[in-house]
Amino acid sequence: MNAADVLSAAMTISQLMLAAAMMCALLRLVLGPRAQDRVLALDTLYVLAMLVMLTFGMREGSTHYFETALVIALLGFVATAALAKFLMRGTVIE
Repeated sequence: MNAADVLSAAMTISQLMLAAAMMCALLRLVLGPRAQDRVLALDTLYVLAMLVMLTFGMREGSTHYFETALVIALLGFVATAALAKFLMRGTVIE
């Protein structure tokens, strides 16, 4: 077993674990008893989606996945900040 096989197996295992974590976060998003739980689940989902894109980029060797991960991170941060402000004050724009 050479290094490329080990790396390929590690990528596959990490992608499966990230998919399982996304399912858990999606379950929390749907079943969350409070709005804060749903916002936290959404925040977790965007971080996990970014990590999935990064693992795809490492597997394929393409920079497009890294750019997509950067866009997901930026939009997810802005969305989380807006939702947190909305939950705290009831409005996003003052």
